[in-house]
Amino acid sequence: MATLRLGDKAPNFKAQTSEGEIDFYEYLGDGWGILFSHPADYTPVCTTELGTVAKYRKEFEKRNVKVMALSVDGVESHKGWIKDINETQHTNVDFPIIADEDRKVSDLYDMIHPNADSTFTVRSVYVIGPDKTIKLIITYPASTGRNFDELLRVIDSLQLTAYHKVATPANWKNGEDVVVSPSIPTEEAKQIFKKGVKEIKPYLRMTPQPNLD
Repeated sequence: MATLRLGDKAPNFKAQTSEGEIDFYEYLGDGWGILFSHPADYTPVCTTELGTVAKYRKEFEKRNVKVMALSVDGVESHKGWIKDINETQHTNVDFPIIADEDRKVSDLYDMIHPNADSTFTVRSVYVIGPDKTIKLIITYPASTGRNFDELLRVIDSLQLTAYHKVATPANWKNGEDVVVSPSIPTEEAKQIFKKGVKEIKPYLRMTPQPNLD
């Protein structure tokens, strides 16, 4: 399997999960999705991560994002682990966790990196757009927990820049000024962005975030 890259079609699959058999594309519908992997069940960092995702459910829903996790252990193991996550993280895990015992999905998404570990998945994150293409890939080592505030920030940027001719600058957060796309001449940009365009350099123009009132 070739390595997946940004812009590639996210492979579809059917898999057994903690919530029954699921077809990935059907689960995502016409919305956005996050698929993220975990090295194994009953691992400490993953326990905190899955608990955090459950706590951020409303934030994901607000952005029309569905989440699905993956671990190489089985469904019964997942169900026992979910009880631990709910207890220790004071939340309710209500999204599916794939039981990828045969490593089928892990291989499809290149989640096993032999130089790190020949059997367990690394902490991969895939953000998938409504067109089922991959918009973001982040890979963390097993020892480093993911930052879900950063994932929400990136999704805000991806959703904004998908529908408006802008880019987001370093450390941008939702509500802050954005960069006018370099392909748009300044005079045209002033017609498009009614809130105003500030030209810092001919190639660096800023405008207030266009999708806010």
